[in-house]
Amino acid sequence: MADANYRQLVKLHNEYHTRGFKVCAFPCNQFGGQEPGSAEEILEFASKYDDADKKFVFFEKAYVNGEDTREVYSFLKSKLPSKDETTDIRWSYTVFLVDHKGTPIKRLFPSKTPYDKVKPVVEKLLDEKDGK
Repeated sequence: MADANYRQLVKLHNEYHTRGFKVCAFPCNQFGGQEPGSAEEILEFASKYDDADKKFVFFEKAYVNGEDTREVYSFLKSKLPSKDETTDIRWSYTVFLVDHKGTPIKRLFPSKTPYDKVKPVVEKLLDEKDGK
């Protein structure tokens, strides 16, 4: 899933970064131990995807569930709970779309094709931001 997600998120970045779109990445090792590397190793991996290490905003590895949850995820999960009304993130590559004012807009569940789900929402948000 990492390969497909990196490729498609880079594609979104390349299409929309000139309009203010940003990918913020929070590495997390809570899902099957899939992100055990150091910050340097994570950036090295990301660099294989059209220099995603330079295109995305990478944060330190974080907890997204449990008592040590990073504050940004507590906020996002409280505003956009899961379909089953729980707040926990179920797996890697859950996407939260936030508008230019910092308002959480949509939570998208992990997918091998995030581009198809994210693009229409991103276009709508950017059009609203640009007054279109």
